[in-house]
Amino acid sequence: MNGNEDSRPAGPYAGGARYNKTGDVLKAKYGTKVYRLALSSGATCPNRDGKCGTGGCLFCSPAGSGDFAESGGGSVTEAIDRAAALLKNKLKGCPAPLFIPYFQDFSATYAPLAVQRERFTEAISHPLAAELSVATRPDCLPDEVIELLAGLARLKPVTVELGLQTRDDCVAAFMNRGYPSNLFPEAVAKLKAAGIQTVGHMIVGLPCPPQYGSSPDGFPLRTQSRDEILDTANFITASGADGIKIHLLHVLEGTPLAEMYKKGLFRTLSLEEYAGLVCDIIENLPEETVVHRITGDAPKSILLSPRWSADKKKVLNFINREMERRGVVQGSRRRELMNVQE
Repeated sequence: MNGNEDSRPAGPYAGGARYNKTGDVLKAKYGTKVYRLALSSGATCPNRDGKCGTGGCLFCSPAGSGDFAESGGGSVTEAIDRAAALLKNKLKGCPAPLFIPYFQDFSATYAPLAVQRERFTEAISHPLAAELSVATRPDCLPDEVIELLAGLARLKPVTVELGLQTRDDCVAAFMNRGYPSNLFPEAVAKLKAAGIQTVGHMIVGLPCPPQYGSSPDGFPLRTQSRDEILDTANFITASGADGIKIHLLHVLEGTPLAEMYKKGLFRTLSLEEYAGLVCDIIENLPEETVVHRITGDAPKSILLSPRWSADKKKVLNFINREMERRGVVQGSRRRELMNVQE
């Protein structure tokens, strides 16, 4: 970086951050560090069991994107205690941490209602649980599930993370997502009316179906463009979702996407490309949107591509340096466009 870039002011968020980090939001709310504990939901998905498809999303691992979720025998309480114990090194210097039990794998609200009630209630009742977080799909939220979550939200805050991945229904169908995008804002509206916080999950780097044309660099399938990616981010925030998760496309062994990759049908993004797209998303977000993630983890043992993503610390540092270099602050580009329109 040159001298001018070093002199750029830091962002307006906690600690001079350039975007509204969920960790900072939680620490300001509770006065201590809050850690998310990934738990197994005991559910599957409607695009796996035949209700709307089989095989799951093309990118989803056999563990249903819950490769780090704590599972095994025992109660939910025991699973929380085991997951918390794994964080003991991170907890040094934090005498009174709190936790968010996070039912991560598959579609957590697709389990039988009685199972959901038992597992979610036990999790939110844990003495160190500050909140409850549940990952699911917009088509897995019948009225009785929302009623259950609303009741729990009267005890402690509840967040529902909705896997959108892309706003483009053709790309979503190609990925075997199994539901139309219009269900996403409908689900957000229902959840918010019930007092439940919402987060939209998007993936950067998805390949497009053949009818979208080939990649300029010779691959049969092109990757979603910057404008298409920004359209998904805008769709999430326009729905009224409280937060957003930005995730890199991982190609994992044991998935249909891995077989496509091995055949040379598409390529994955470079670190430089991904960092640039994250910056584009951040500067176009509303200032109040909470950013829950700007990259993601994948088990190194099954990560096929991109291999650079295995070093999460390096990725985060690179993205943060790129934000500094570009002078990115959450919402800055959005404000510029609004001022031009006025």
